Amino acid sequence: MRMRPFLAGLAAMLVLPAMAACGSSASSSGPVEGDWADVVAAAEQEGSVYLYSTQHPENLAKVKAAFEAKYPKITLEFTRGTDVEINPRVETENRTGKGTADVHMTSDPAWITRASESGTYSTPIVGPAFDDAAYQRDKSVINDRFFLVSAAIFALGWNTNELPAGLEQPSDLLTESLRGKIGVVNPAGFAAVVDEYRFFDENWGTDFNARLAVLEPRVYPSALGVAQALNSGEIAATPMVPPLVREQAAGAPVGWVLPKPAWGTPWYSHVLSSAPHPNAAQVLADFLVTREGQTALSTGYGSALPDIPGAVGRAQDIQLPDTSTLTPESIAGFQRQWQTRFTQ
Repeated sequence: MRMRPFLAGLAAMLVLPAMAACGSSASSSGPVEGDWADVVAAAEQEGSVYLYSTQHPENLAKVKAAFEAKYPKITLEFTRGTDVEINPRVETENRTGKGTADVHMTSDPAWITRASESGTYSTPIVGPAFDDAAYQRDKSVINDRFFLVSAAIFALGWNTNELPAGLEQPSDLLTESLRGKIGVVNPAGFAAVVDEYRFFDENWGTDFNARLAVLEPRVYPSALGVAQALNSGEIAATPMVPPLVREQAAGAPVGWVLPKPAWGTPWYSHVLSSAPHPNAAQVLADFLVTREGQTALSTGYGSALPDIPGAVGRAQDIQLPDTSTLTPESIAGFQRQWQTRFTQ
């Protein structure tokens, strides 16, 4: 049985609404030579930086506000989408040399592993925050390019109007009274979600997915969609939702608890070799692992620094899965099996 470290605290494979995208034909190999002050000065001359991310939109909006407060001469724009949507964009921009994004944040473990090993899409990071002892660079940076910024961990969630007593463990979901009232995420194209479903069977009972499918759950394209359905009462419960920290703070009728064990996935970022703003990209990358950046980014997630307000654990405790079992062929095969079980 494969076990994962337990954190107190999600993945969001998020649906794409994009902020204004502005393409560029520029490409780069790295920042200016010199010390960090020279990089920052060059970044301010560039005047803007663009982030692709699958993170929660509220957290990204906080990052934008905090970054622009620290670097008022640099405007941060971002596009939020799923890995299925964004990773091909990164590949296309790299191939054509016509970059829009400067920094890319992803939770796709197979893509992270392949890209960090090849070095094709990234340039080495140079910011001073990566050498902060609290960041634990030896545990947090892969091949001097991909750097840990966050970690998602999934919880059991429920609507308190529908289930006043809540849930305590995964088996509590497997009841006839919840037929048609459970929400799940479609794993199509998502290596991380495939890994999550496999985790269910390996850790919650070998027939967990089969028993779940029999209850005819409603299928959503992302964990964010599942959370929204819980908030509205469209569904009563789910085995795969982000910790509903912000929803509870807003007064939504929801509850959540981490199962034992709980599944999680890390988010890594990298500075793109096709970045049209190579210096501003380095400044943003550095900012993401500072205390200001982590405070903005970590609500409801594991943080890459200790003692971050709103974080639910340490990102370094969530490891990348064994990606040798997450090949395109195995993901496609799992999707076919899942489709047969959950939608027919």
